[in-house]
Amino acid sequence: MAAKKSTATLDVTGLKCPLPVVKASRALAAMKKGERLVVLSTDRASVPDMIGWAKADPRVIVERQEERTADATTVFVHTLRRTASL
Repeated sequence: MAAKKSTATLDVTGLKCPLPVVKASRALAAMKKGERLVVLSTDRASVPDMIGWAKADPRVIVERQEERTADATTVFVHTLRRTASL
């Protein structure tokens, strides 16, 4: 049975561009290959930033979804995964 890769969560809600991607980059760099980082952001600019980062760096894979909180705040959930050493 394969070991399950760990997942960490980084809450950057309330922070504006470029801080969500900067903090995510630092956190992901400290993780091992295959580990996942879930980034929670309320900054709409984090969407193109994360997509651009993944296009520029093939060692990073990004999946994204949007969620609404009870107070109608949109939270952008970015799931990042390292495919190699950063």
